[in-house]
This record gives sequence, structure tokens and C-alpha cells, in this order.
Amino acid sequence: MTHTYELHGRVALVTGAQRGIGAEVARSLAQAGAEVVIGHLIEPERAEQLVKEIQLAGGSAYALQFDVTDSKQVLDAFEALVKRSTKLDILVNNAGIRVDNLALRMSDADWRKALNVNLDGAFYCCRTALALMRRTGGSIVNISSVAAYTGSVGQVNYAAAKAGLVGMSKSLALEYAGKNIRVNCVVPGLIDTEMTEGLKPSFREQFVSQIPLKRFGAPEEIAAAVLFLASDAAGYITGQALHVNGGGYSA
Repeated sequence: MTHTYELHGRVALVTGAQRGIGAEVARSLAQAGAEVVIGHLIEPERAEQLVKEIQLAGGSAYALQFDVTDSKQVLDAFEALVKRSTKLDILVNNAGIRVDNLALRMSDADWRKALNVNLDGAFYCCRTALALMRRTGGSIVNISSVAAYTGSVGQVNYAAAKAGLVGMSKSLALEYAGKNIRVNCVVPGLIDTEMTEGLKPSFREQFVSQIPLKRFGAPEEIAAAVLFLASDAAGYITGQALHVNGGGYSA
């Protein structure tokens, strides 16, 4: 049987899609034929610019602004999506935030903020998506981080949240496989985005020296992994964490 990454007729929501990895994921899914919903909270101008870019390239997209940490806003946003697109086939939980500090200096608010966006928000979106997908099936891809496996100095909150995503994904995969809903994670290593471009050259060199492929990854390479897991080509894959890190961590 031949599988392709063809997504025509599918509707995909990508959270935190206005820039970085999320924007590349949105472009990739649209190029494969999906109608892509650009989920965002900040930078509405960038979200609308991405919508126009996708449309000019012949794809279908629109923006939807909501706060993933507010379960009521999530529910309202998904209802608006279904009203416009009639269904949801693919959910990519990409929205994330870093609030870095050493543990002894980390406030309750900074701990909670990282967990709220990176883990709670993903759960709220998954829970709402599952209610829609349980009749027709679907694919959920959660964006974790290599920090979930290696730990990261100054990022105990971020690493804990991203590890939680992996455990959540595995549990949801077990719960909803019978409904033909697949749930997987993509686990990026160091990726060239706005979040990492501010690193000092000496830090970049140190990090690159520890990566067998001797470079940072590109957002397009994460998007390719998401596209694979979202498509029928990954129809027998669920509950898995796909590491994309240049060999920097062997799962």
C-alpha cells in the first residue's frame, strides 16, 4: 500500500502558529492540501500575514485568536472553527513559552506560567479536539522538547511541562486508539528560531559541538516530522515521541 502526505479535505489547527516552528508547520500542512487554522494569541498582524502568504501560494488558511490557557476561550475557539470549517481532523499543539530561572530563584508565578501555557493549554486543546474527533478520527501532534529527556539548567518549569506532554500524549493514545484518533509527540532538539537566534556565538559553538550533525535544526525539519505524523503515512503510529535533534540525544 502506498501512503502519501496528501491532506486535501482535512482541517488542521496549529496553535502558536504565527511564527517560528508553528508557522513552518502551518505552511507545510497547507502545502499538503489541508485547510489550516492559524491559532495565536499575540502578534495578530503576523498571523494575518501568514494567512495571506498561504493563500497567495494557493493554500487555504484563516487566523483564530484565543488563549490556550483559558479553557472557555479554547472551547469558544473550537466552536468557531467548527462553525466555519465544519470539522477538525488535525491538531498541532505548538504554543509554548519559556520563563527561565534557577529553581531557587523561580517564583510561583513563573513556575505556573510555564505549566499553564506548555501543558495545561495543550490539554485543554486536546480535550476539546477529542470530543470533535471521536466520531470521525483524527491526528494530534504535540510539540515537546529534548529538555523533557535531558533536563535543562534554568528551565525546570519548561522541562517539566514538556515531559508532561509526552506522558499525556501516551495516555491519550491509549484512551482513544479505539476511536481512530492517533496522538504523538515531536521532540525537537536545538532549532534555529527567534528563540535561539539571540544565543551568544560561544554558546552556539558549544551546543553545536555536542550535536553529531554539527548544526542546529531548521523549523522546516520539525514541520516535516509533524506532517508525517499528521498524515495517513503514519496511520499505524500512535503514542510515540519522534526525536528530531541531529543525533544530540538518542531516545
